[in-house]
Amino acid sequence: MEILAFGVQADEKPLIERAFAGHHALEVGCRTLDVFLTEDTAPIAAGYEIISSSVNADLGAGVLRTLAAGGTKMIAQRSTGFNNIDLDVARELGMTVARVSYYSPYSVAEFAWTLAMAVNRRIVRAAGRTRDFDFRLDGLLGRDMRGRTVGVVGTGKIGEAFTRIAHGFGMNLLGWDIARNPVCVELGMKYVERGELFAVSDVISLHVPLMPATHHLIDADALRSMKDDAILVNSSRGGLVDTDALVDELRLGRFAGVGLDVYEAEAGLFFLDKSLVAVEDDTLARLMTFPNVLVTSHQAYYTVDAVGEIVAATVQNVEDYLAGRRSDNVLVPAGAPGAV
Repeated sequence: MEILAFGVQADEKPLIERAFAGHHALEVGCRTLDVFLTEDTAPIAAGYEIISSSVNADLGAGVLRTLAAGGTKMIAQRSTGFNNIDLDVARELGMTVARVSYYSPYSVAEFAWTLAMAVNRRIVRAAGRTRDFDFRLDGLLGRDMRGRTVGVVGTGKIGEAFTRIAHGFGMNLLGWDIARNPVCVELGMKYVERGELFAVSDVISLHVPLMPATHHLIDADALRSMKDDAILVNSSRGGLVDTDALVDELRLGRFAGVGLDVYEAEAGLFFLDKSLVAVEDDTLARLMTFPNVLVTSHQAYYTVDAVGEIVAATVQNVEDYLAGRRSDNVLVPAGAPGAV
């Protein structure tokens, strides 16, 4: 038996192929494609009972119906987030949907701090200058993190790992979440209302999932309430931030730095080479012009440790499906109520 994996990066390909080839009890091969799952590419999956999708795959109603018509019965998504999947339609079609509910939180937490420190210490600008043998320090003045206040929005596993690093810097810790993390409390975190966190934090980092309640959590009002010299970091989901509102604030000269590893309209852009074509996204193009903004291409999770865990969990999800087992990774089980 062979499964089809969409949106496989070059670094991921050998890890995925080895994982399936080395699982002798499973006896399942894996064909990998670098193209992403969209309405245009979904017909490629015809004849494959199991497909694996990447974080930016389009698994809306139209794609799911195309997959089901082609014989696909199981989707193994290689990410924790699943806001791109129409679970109701998957349930209606009787498709099994599984995700990776856990992988190394340190990969994302460490990268979030990489973004924060890069914009704080003007690393990109400094590297560009020294490459041209310009060794001036003008415009490169940063700030110590010790003694400053960090606001952690979402204190789950990744937020906790981010907080541990902040604690190591000697920062004052503020948190906001629907539930308190006892580890963060033990580290000295004070949980406050969201508005207070925005108003007093020197660094604000987002670590909540994207859902209707968190869409544009960072809207125009939230941005205006932040310090003029705050640093904002988003390594979670692009839809948490109203990017147009952010651009408006940046035009006013606000924020010491903004680090974004995600963007709300990243599908069809991130993970692809767009260097030889005109950029049609005016908001993203404008965002790139600000010297205090650093945008990366959804790579926070991209370490050999995290990707290895994602691949292992994906293999396990396929094995569980074929064995008729259900794990905590399953979002829609086979034969769920409402299936036709």
